[in-house]
Amino acid sequence: MKYHIWTAGCQMNVADSQRVASSLERLGYEIADDKDNADVIVMNTCVVRQSAEDKAHGFLTSLNKQKRNNPNLIINLMGCMVGVKGTEHLQKRYPHVDVFSPPSDPGPLIAHITQDESRELAQSETQVRNALMDGDLILPAHENNNLVSAHVPVVLGCSHACTFCIIPYRRGIERSRPVGAIVKEVRNLVSQGVKEITLLGQIVDRYGKDVPDGPNLSQLLRIVAEVEGLERIRFLTSHPNWMTNELLQTVADIPKVMPHIEVPVQAGNNLVLENMKREYTRESYIDLITRIREIIPNVSIATDIIVGFPHESEEQFMGTFSLLEELRLDVAHLARYSTREGTVATRRLGDDVTDEEKRRRFRLLEDQQARIVGEINAKLLGETVDVLFEEKVKGRWKGRTPNMKLVFVESDDNLKGKILPAQITWTGPYSMQGRLLNVQTGEISRMESLPIIG
Repeated sequence: MKYHIWTAGCQMNVADSQRVASSLERLGYEIADDKDNADVIVMNTCVVRQSAEDKAHGFLTSLNKQKRNNPNLIINLMGCMVGVKGTEHLQKRYPHVDVFSPPSDPGPLIAHITQDESRELAQSETQVRNALMDGDLILPAHENNNLVSAHVPVVLGCSHACTFCIIPYRRGIERSRPVGAIVKEVRNLVSQGVKEITLLGQIVDRYGKDVPDGPNLSQLLRIVAEVEGLERIRFLTSHPNWMTNELLQTVADIPKVMPHIEVPVQAGNNLVLENMKREYTRESYIDLITRIREIIPNVSIATDIIVGFPHESEEQFMGTFSLLEELRLDVAHLARYSTREGTVATRRLGDDVTDEEKRRRFRLLEDQQARIVGEINAKLLGETVDVLFEEKVKGRWKGRTPNMKLVFVESDDNLKGKILPAQITWTGPYSMQGRLLNVQTGEISRMESLPIIG
């Protein structure tokens, strides 16, 4: 028996898909080389933007024919498209789908599969949920001893409800996982060859806020850092309002925690931020970035930006432009605003910025950020950085620095999972090229690298 998983969206969905694969392989399933050869097809969906939902609909529709040709095929729709509030409308729209699973929950699929062999439906579902929540995760066979970096959810759901965001309505309220389960999962992953862990949450720096007298993210990082064999720790995504000095000092103090902070601003104008219900100001965000840079030496910072939010004027948009120019951040993830049914912004604010204008603003920020990051990376030319190598791409080894910078080098050796020093020989806004250092002699190797633009 074989399975195929189609994953869209964020890192949380990637982690959820690994959990589904782990659950299926416990039942004896193997990964299919193609969806046409699968006995079980899982669609793990994203609905943050309309384009993501449209892709999911297109893929679902394409499975109609495959289901008719193979009535025994099991189709599982999972993730934010399903949500946590019922599936009657989806069942009517997609009658060829057999199972509907909420985000982060493979239980319904496992229950459906095992009911053909055993009537102990509830037991099988409960066992799967408990095993995964307790950190009993085994990497799928095709990833075992092959995955260098893995994601570990620590906060499920979200209770903040920014006006543009559908996630709280689809993933449910904020729930922090127990420390013991998280550490167990990290240990399991490290024992299977993983070198780097990224702790995930919709608002990860709110970890523990829903647990009376529970540990916070700073304390969790210190505990996870004690796992033997773990080389690097990251966390995302943070909210400016809960980025404490204690957390920042932990990043500065613990060598395993990488000096890279992801903290979305979304907009650079206070009225737009108020309409988004972000609950901070442009000025407080600038103060936060200053504080991060003061506490963490050599830190890199990433942010998220939405352009074309309802009622955003040209002047307000230019506030975002000037903010990025002033702060000179290492990464800006850009998105054009799109309405999402059920959000406050869609109900109350509409969508009065044209698509053409959104695209113009997007390109303006894209060009600006490429220039800024190009200038930042250019300062690394000739410098030596430690790179954790993940995989070989088009004949070159791909890896990342502690600051999350992408580096390519040439080598005939197997570098997967190794952290090696490399001297930067070429820089661009999206990647850099390097030459490996001979660790024993300190000399630069003779391997030359050609630039990769991307």
